Amino acid sequence: MALGDTWREGPAKQAIVAFVERTTTPGSPDFIAPADRIAVFDNDGTLWSEQPLYFQFLFALDRVRALAPQHPEWTHTEPFRFVLEGHPEKALAGGADSLLPIVEATHAGMTTEQFAQIVRDWMATARHPTKHRRYDSMVFAPMLALMQYLRANGYGTWIVSGGGQEFLRAWVEGIYGIPPQQVIGSYAGLKYAPGDTPTILKTSQPELVDDHAGKPVGIQRFLGRRPVMAFGNSDGDFEMLEWTTSGRGPRFAAILHHTDAEREFAYDKGAPAGALERALAEAPARKWVVIDMARDWGTVYPSH
Repeated sequence: MALGDTWREGPAKQAIVAFVERTTTPGSPDFIAPADRIAVFDNDGTLWSEQPLYFQFLFALDRVRALAPQHPEWTHTEPFRFVLEGHPEKALAGGADSLLPIVEATHAGMTTEQFAQIVRDWMATARHPTKHRRYDSMVFAPMLALMQYLRANGYGTWIVSGGGQEFLRAWVEGIYGIPPQQVIGSYAGLKYAPGDTPTILKTSQPELVDDHAGKPVGIQRFLGRRPVMAFGNSDGDFEMLEWTTSGRGPRFAAILHHTDAEREFAYDKGAPAGALERALAEAPARKWVVIDMARDWGTVYPSH
């Protein structure tokens, strides 16, 4: 199986194909056993867009608006008041401390099945504020082709995201072809609720923030093996790429640089979501491939 025409011919595509060919060809000095062919992918900004805000946060904002009639106190309680008044940036200004009540109110206190259905319903109806596309149509066609190409060559594909684990598990299998057990994300507590039909309840107690140094920790906790390929797009992925490429044997890491303001968005240093500075600066010395969206991709989003 070829990588496909969503990728333009160039150094990024050549580097990916060359690595896969030499690690999957029997007799090659760089041959990697199938059990060790693990490729990890960040999600936000790597597999789908992430501007103007992370999509899961946009989901949370929509949930605040939907739940507001049940919570009249929110009209005079921060940070909910900012959201309801149409100023989510003020809620963001408070950092993690101000976002925590929003996450708790919109993500906890329900079963995992209930939450997954809420996410899927939102995916089916919500639209991006500027592109006016369904969020699940803002996945990157070249990355879909890449994951299919890797799986066709015996690689396992895992998501390692700062986004919520249960949020991702609700929809990624149908879009990415990655089953829920191969999703590592940030997560809060879960609680078993016995009864005639036992359920699992989501709680508000944070347990893993799967970003920066949390990514290698999550990989070790869930996989127990160091990946041999890693793909990211921001400084939040730095430690994951560093962990991957510091192992023995052949290793591959790539950073997606958002350079295409016409077809998607152009950003790096100082971006409100997906800021990229250190990883981009150190990529050449670390031999990490830089994927330039405008240069290397023939298309960005799927046509359907």
